[in-house]
Amino acid sequence: MSKAISQVPFAVNEPVTSYEPGSAEVKSLLATYKKMWAEKIEIPMVINGKEVKTGDTVKLQSPQDHAHDFGFYHKGTMQHVDDAINTALAAKKAWNDLGWEHRAAIFLKAADLLAGPYRDVINAATMIGQSKNVHQTEIDAACEFIDFLRFNVEFMTEMYSEQPVSDAGIWNRVEYRPLEGFCFAVTPFNFTAISGNLPTCMAMLGNVVVWKPSDKQIYSAKVIMDVLIEAGLPAGVINMIFTDGKETAEKVMAHRDFAGLHFTGSTKVFQGMWKMIGDNIHNYRTYPRIVGETGGKDFVIAHPSANVEAVATGLVRGSFEYQGQKCSAASRAYIPKSLWADVKKVMETQIASIKVGSPEDPSNFVNAVIDKNSFEKCKGYIDRANASDVANVVIGGKTDDSKGWFVYPTVIETTDSQYESMVEEIFGPILSVFVYEDADWSETLKVVDSSSPYSLTGSVFAQDRYAVNEAFKALENASGNFYINDKPTGAVVGQQPFGGGRASGTNDKAGSKMNLLRWTSVRSIKETFVSPKDYKYPYLG
Repeated sequence: MSKAISQVPFAVNEPVTSYEPGSAEVKSLLATYKKMWAEKIEIPMVINGKEVKTGDTVKLQSPQDHAHDFGFYHKGTMQHVDDAINTALAAKKAWNDLGWEHRAAIFLKAADLLAGPYRDVINAATMIGQSKNVHQTEIDAACEFIDFLRFNVEFMTEMYSEQPVSDAGIWNRVEYRPLEGFCFAVTPFNFTAISGNLPTCMAMLGNVVVWKPSDKQIYSAKVIMDVLIEAGLPAGVINMIFTDGKETAEKVMAHRDFAGLHFTGSTKVFQGMWKMIGDNIHNYRTYPRIVGETGGKDFVIAHPSANVEAVATGLVRGSFEYQGQKCSAASRAYIPKSLWADVKKVMETQIASIKVGSPEDPSNFVNAVIDKNSFEKCKGYIDRANASDVANVVIGGKTDDSKGWFVYPTVIETTDSQYESMVEEIFGPILSVFVYEDADWSETLKVVDSSSPYSLTGSVFAQDRYAVNEAFKALENASGNFYINDKPTGAVVGQQPFGGGRASGTNDKAGSKMNLLRWTSVRSIKETFVSPKDYKYPYLG
C-alpha cells in the first residue's frame, strides 16, 4: 500500500442540502419529483448486466396515494435465482483479478454521480416509493449512501495497509481475499442507503453478489443499479432480483458456493435464514459469514435532572421522523414523575405544529407509513390502547387511509412497564411512555434493560453526570448505539458505526472497517529469503 494512496481523503461526510423554502435546490428536487410521479416506470431485474423482463408484473403504488399507479416491476422465478447465482460465479475470477484500486474507482465514481446528476433522481424515487420528506430523503438516499461508498473505500485502503511485523530475513504479509463463493444481500424498504451499502460493500472487497431488495423499495433500488452500471460496474458482479423471499432464501442457502449473508430486516426472517444455513452447513465449500441487523425496541430514559425541552425534542424527533420506521426510532420512554407534566406539555405543543401529508409538500414533517399492513398494525395498537385499563392515548391517535397510509404522531401513556406497546416492535409513529417515581431511577434502569429482547439503540437524558454514568453501566448491553442527551437515531457513517446485539443483530457495525473485515478471507504469507539447509538448531550443538 503506497502512502500516497492510503492518505487520499475519501472519508469526508457529504454535506446535507438544506432545501430551504424557495431555494433553487428544493425547486429542482420537487420538479424532478413531479416529473417522475407522472411517469409510468417499468423496472426489470438485472442479471449479468442485462435487463430481465418476465411479463409477470407487479404494480407499484405510492404510500402517500395508494390509488396512484406509477409503474410496475417484473417478478422473477427460481430460475432467475439460479441465473443470478451462476452469473455471479462466472464473473468472480475477472472481478477478483481486478486491482483493488480499480474496484474502488467504480464506487467512488458512483458516489460522485449520486452527489451530482443523480441526486434529485434518487431522492425523488425515495420520496415516491418510500414516502420520505425532503430532509429524511436527503440524509438517507443521497448523503448516507454517498458516505458509505466513500468511507468504505477509505476503510478498505486502511485495512489493506495493515500488515504484520517482519523479522530479519523474512517478509510477513497478509492478503485480504474475497470470500470463496457468492454472497447474498437482502435489504429493507426503510433506508435507500442500506439497500445500496449491503451489496456494494461486499463487491468492493472483490465478492460477487446476488441482491434482493425489498419490494417496497424497488424504485430507488433501480436508480442504485442504474448508477452502478453507469459507474462501470462489470456485468454479473451485482445481480438484482425480484423473487419470492422464502423460496429465494431456500435456494440460495442450499447452494454449495453460498459464502455470506448480508441482511437488514426483521428478526424473524433473519433467524429463519440462520436456521437454513445451519441445516445446510455440511453442504458448503466454506463456512458462510452471517451479518445481520434486525429489529429494535429503542428506548429513551430521562433522569430527574434532565432538561425538559431537550427530552421532549429528542422524543418528538426520535419517535416521529420518517414515521417511526427507522430501526433506531425511539418507541419506548421512561420519564420521571417530576418531569412528565412539563415534558408532555412541550411535546403537545410541538406535535400540534407537525404537518402530516405527502412528501411533495416540504413542510410536511410526517408522511405515510409504508403500506396497508403497517397502517393496520399501527391502528390496532392505538385502538387497543384507547380500550385499555392500563394505557391511554394522550397525544394524537388519528389515522387516515382515505388517500394514503397516514398515521399521525401518537403518544401512549401506560402504568404498566410491560404493556404491549412498551415491549413489542411497532415500526410506526407511536411512542409509549412509562412514568416512574423519581426515587425508582435505579430500578427503572433494570426495567429498561430487561423489557425487550432487542439491543439496537437507546439514550439517556441527564444533567447529573453520576446518573449518566450509572445509566451507561447499567445499560451496557441494552443497545449497540448509546446516546447521551440526544435522540437515539441519526447515526452518521464514519462517526457512529451502527449495529446492535441481542435480537437486534450481529453488531458488525455498518459504516466501519469492522463490517468490511467480515467480507474478506485473510491469507497469511511468510516468505524466507535465505532458507535453512540443515535441520539442526543451535541447541543441538
